[in-house]
Amino acid sequence: MGYVRLLRRRRVLALWAAQALSVFGDRLYAMAIMWIAWERSGADAMGWVAVAESVPYIVMGTLGRRIMDRFASLRALAVVDAVRVVLVALLPWAWGAFGTPGMLVLAAALGLAGAVFDPNLGALVPDLVRPDEVQAVNGLMDLTGRIARVAGPGAAGAMLAFVPQATLFWLDAATFAASAVALALLGRSMRPATSGPTPPTEAVRMQARSLLRAHPATSAAIAVHGAAIFAQAVALAMPALLASRLDAGAGAYGLVLAATGAGALAGNFVAGNVRLPGRKPVAYCLLWAVSGLLLAVTGSAGNMPVLLVLSAASGAVAPFLGITLQTHLSAFPATARRRLMSMDLTVIRTAGTASMLIVPVVAASSPATGFWVGGMATVVVAAVGAGAAWWWMRDGGVVPATEAAPQLSRD
Repeated sequence: MGYVRLLRRRRVLALWAAQALSVFGDRLYAMAIMWIAWERSGADAMGWVAVAESVPYIVMGTLGRRIMDRFASLRALAVVDAVRVVLVALLPWAWGAFGTPGMLVLAAALGLAGAVFDPNLGALVPDLVRPDEVQAVNGLMDLTGRIARVAGPGAAGAMLAFVPQATLFWLDAATFAASAVALALLGRSMRPATSGPTPPTEAVRMQARSLLRAHPATSAAIAVHGAAIFAQAVALAMPALLASRLDAGAGAYGLVLAATGAGALAGNFVAGNVRLPGRKPVAYCLLWAVSGLLLAVTGSAGNMPVLLVLSAASGAVAPFLGITLQTHLSAFPATARRRLMSMDLTVIRTAGTASMLIVPVVAASSPATGFWVGGMATVVVAAVGAGAAWWWMRDGGVVPATEAAPQLSRD
């Protein structure tokens, strides 16, 4: 019901619809660019595309604080989406004219645009609603990704059977255009988060590293996020696990993906509306421990029904993870919120890029062992993170400091 109430508001409905369309278009784009890379240049090109898209997130989160601040409004993000329209539409031409180098350059440019867009939009969304509705609106935005993960690859695969690959890029460009229009219109009715430039002393205080030192429980949650993403890349070896343990093929893999997606959709409706604990960093780390345990047990699944149940359960935990962390970060003032969301993206992109190059290859030789090691590593890291977060929050400090505070307090 929380989602329904929010969607009755035109601003929330417009933003949600535009982003749902945009995320769906991104899934079409991801399917198309990976297919082209594999078809024309092999698996190595697929890896290079993933790296080209991820490196800008790492660079921007580390060095791009001033650039990020220039796009801290919906109108500025509309400009970013307008640029993405052009970049995506040019991809088929770049591939034909310049081959893999041209595709990698545009993929990196799109990654840079995403690195600017994603944390800024995440920081602006809570300003659309009342403080008591932030969790629900985060859940609503999370729902767009859950739906796209289920519908996007299937739709892309079906369309590739009937239309040229370039069509998927043009459709993605059209979704960015729709998002740009919606953001521009919404930007006219929203005031900026801050009325003037941040004083120099406050700018230093709002740097990501300063914030992480001042809020160690939040730092623990972000660190656990990165470590868990690295360890759980073993899940990419699921086809190898199915083949070696259950003598199953592509059809079984499709069922596993469907079960995971169904579990994630069901979990989202609960996670977006159930009351979250006050010490969210502690809860977040404990949720990763549950996710790790499910991953470890998955490696020992002896039959398909058990594997599907475990996949659905793992999927159901995922939205609790995303919504819990986003809701915690949303409690920070706008500038600090943007810094921390950007840092979180930097951490998980770094971990994800490194893990994609290492973990699945290692796990493929012994999938069951890989799942167990990856899952238990997640459990250990998450348990340590939960203990550290609880220690730092043991005095009950759960409210982030304001931007104007003379000192940053504990979480």
